[in-house]
Amino acid sequence: MKRSRQKLPVAFQGERGAFSQEAARRLVGPDVEVLPCLRFEDMFRRLEEGDVEGAIVPIENTLAGSVHENYDHLQNFNFPIVAETSVRIVHNLIAAPGVPFSKLKRVFSHPVALNQCLDFFLRNTGIEKTPFYDTAGSVKMIMEENLRDAGAIASSVAAEIYGARILRRSIEDDRQNYTRFFLLRTPEYAAKYPVAGNHTTWKTTLVFTLRNVPGTLFRALSAFALRDLNMAKIESRPLRGKPWEYLFYLDFIGNVDDPNVVNALDHLRELADYMRILGCYPKGA
Repeated sequence: MKRSRQKLPVAFQGERGAFSQEAARRLVGPDVEVLPCLRFEDMFRRLEEGDVEGAIVPIENTLAGSVHENYDHLQNFNFPIVAETSVRIVHNLIAAPGVPFSKLKRVFSHPVALNQCLDFFLRNTGIEKTPFYDTAGSVKMIMEENLRDAGAIASSVAAEIYGARILRRSIEDDRQNYTRFFLLRTPEYAAKYPVAGNHTTWKTTLVFTLRNVPGTLFRALSAFALRDLNMAKIESRPLRGKPWEYLFYLDFIGNVDDPNVVNALDHLRELADYMRILGCYPKGA
């Protein structure tokens, strides 16, 4: 049942202080109301049920790669991508006030965050890395349980929100660590809240399937190459119910209203068994 209130929150996976909340601020505004969700699928369900006006979806990281689960959700739910942004991921070692670095025996965080700080653990072999469901959630947990021998890896915002203290800043292995996020809305809210500003560069994301015969992927991609359209990313996911066949997700630079893009999409439709545009949105910085 949909709420009657005029302005609804935006959903993201994790606890308050997660990097997804920073993406929400960039994509919706600094005063955005957010709704933390335990799982990625919960965000999509909340959007489907009308509890939120949008969802913040991490789709790929420069070090860890694609978030495959969310590619599947993009296909399974019908919510257009209306915007994107990239957030610099800065991992901080955080502990409760009064807990010194020398007392740490365990550090909690999301498995991806732990694996992005391997050099730190190699230098500090007495500290055990311990997987947890969320970066900010790990800070919340050590504070609620008043752990005196444990820390967490998360954002500086998480430390501030939960009253924790940063012991080491920016402990990630690679400073070129960014996560790309989508803003999804229902079709109704996408029309109600169009993307503001004058945008000269647009990106389009689509998904398609092809017959499993030689040369079909080459011919499909030539629809864009022949029209000098820059393909930014291609990702394949298994097509359920059809072993060894795949869905192809494609990002390219261009607006669906551009004449050469219209021609490229018409060309692709002639080759594809199935094609769906997931979103056309301003290219993020």
